[in-house]
Amino acid sequence: MRRRIFLMTGLVFSCIFIYAQQIKMSATAGLDQIYGSTVISENLLPFNEIDVEFGYVLYEAQISVESEDAVLELENVRDFAAVYVDTIVQGSITNDERKITLNTAQGKHLLRIYVENIGRITYGPEILDNSKGLFGRVTVDGEEVVGWKITPLKVRDLQIEDLKFHSKKSNALPGFHKGFFNVSDVKDTYLNMAGWGMGEVWINGQYIGSYWEKEKLQSIQVVADILRKDKNEIVIFELKNNSQNTVGFADEPVFN
Repeated sequence: MRRRIFLMTGLVFSCIFIYAQQIKMSATAGLDQIYGSTVISENLLPFNEIDVEFGYVLYEAQISVESEDAVLELENVRDFAAVYVDTIVQGSITNDERKITLNTAQGKHLLRIYVENIGRITYGPEILDNSKGLFGRVTVDGEEVVGWKITPLKVRDLQIEDLKFHSKKSNALPGFHKGFFNVSDVKDTYLNMAGWGMGEVWINGQYIGSYWEKEKLQSIQVVADILRKDKNEIVIFELKNNSQNTVGFADEPVFN
């Protein structure tokens, strides 16, 4: 009886181990490879004024931080922004939550704000104003930030095979992450993105979808047609949580 229990326990442990295997993201590629033409402007410009209809844009400006708990405030955010000071992520901002306390030392710093237009129509009192990106004022402790570099990011227009990847380094800025995994039984499955922040995913060079930590659904369906028996490649563009190093699959959709 004891031997039978041991064998059954071993079988269960083996199944759990297989299910829990994670794909290690072993290489990265920087966003500078997909920069569009940079626009220099004293004040913020929304997407439509730099000929961007949807996707991502990087807004950069020098700031002076005078207090330990400086507050960054954005007047308009359409629709999502990941905020960095120098190379350190500070958090995210939406049009419903336009303030964030900066965790950085006093002095001069480079403010980087990566903005995505999620593509939804603006409703409510602003329904007739469907500008996207950042516009209006940005302030740090009430002082307006001016002198912006505004750069479109061609995330959705890229060819994955054109990206140049390097061995994974401790780079905190947004970028692309690549890993490999083997498949013995090719079938429909779900990519579990829980723990990641916001971005896009490709498998074997084919785009499979986007994810966002604030959404209830935390997985992306992967149809069998894009998988190969044995070796497969996955590429993830991550905007916010670049400390995440692994991703895995699930038999069913994953929800928050």
